[in-house]
Amino acid sequence: MFPEYRDLISQLKQKDAHFAKVFEEHNAIDHEIIRLEQNPVTSGSDQIEVLKKQKLKLKDELYVLIKRAQVS
Repeated sequence: MFPEYRDLISQLKQKDAHFAKVFEEHNAIDHEIIRLEQNPVTSGSDQIEVLKKQKLKLKDELYVLIKRAQVS
């Protein structure tokens, strides 16, 4: 995610507790989506779509935090 900001993301994860929390939550949701998609029973569930929307919202928040840090 955002490879062009890899160094800044690394810095923010160490220095900004909120950023680190949102980043970890995003990754946890990503792993849960993958797990659900790989399971034939849950692969078509509505829960996956809900999680994808949550993940996108977190990604948007991370982008705002990155851009804000980049300016300051």
